[in-house]
Amino acid sequence: MTKKTSIKLFESKKIRVHWDNDTEKWYFSIIDIIQTLTDSNNPRRYWSDLKRKLTKEGFNQLYEIIVQLKLESSDGKKYTTDCADTEGLLRIIQSIPSPKAEPFKIWLAKVGYERIEETEDPEKAFDRAMETYLKKGYSKNWINQRLKSIEVRKELTDEWDLRGVKKGLEYAILTDEITKAWQV
Repeated sequence: MTKKTSIKLFESKKIRVHWDNDTEKWYFSIIDIIQTLTDSNNPRRYWSDLKRKLTKEGFNQLYEIIVQLKLESSDGKKYTTDCADTEGLLRIIQSIPSPKAEPFKIWLAKVGYERIEETEDPEKAFDRAMETYLKKGYSKNWINQRLKSIEVRKELTDEWDLRGVKKGLEYAILTDEITKAWQV
């Protein structure tokens, strides 16, 4: 099993995942998530019913967030499975009426509220970043250096934008060249 196709554990239940190099995102098996959060005897049926319910309620983007991928099943064969990236998965979890889904819903509400606060007062985003780095065990000196490097990178990419450099591959090439120059 590689980074591209692996199994994650949540509450000791297996969640099949797939890493997409192109989008640089993890995709999670929706059926596995539903099984874990609902303890349903038939998670496929639960998902089918939930899709119908969401469509009736006007969630028109549902089929835009679902990606079908071939994931390995318990019998060792690969079957097409409905998957979603983290953002899509969190949206689906919001619609699952289950006590196990409540911590996710509470967390989503808190994060949403924090983002609204940061829109009104951008300094709060900076404060939260500092707090997060401190909780992860980084020193204040390291954090200050990191934030300065982000500022320098932002100034650099702003300059690249002014000069017509396209994001993506061109940014990657320039960043790689700069990194090589620093290592000399």
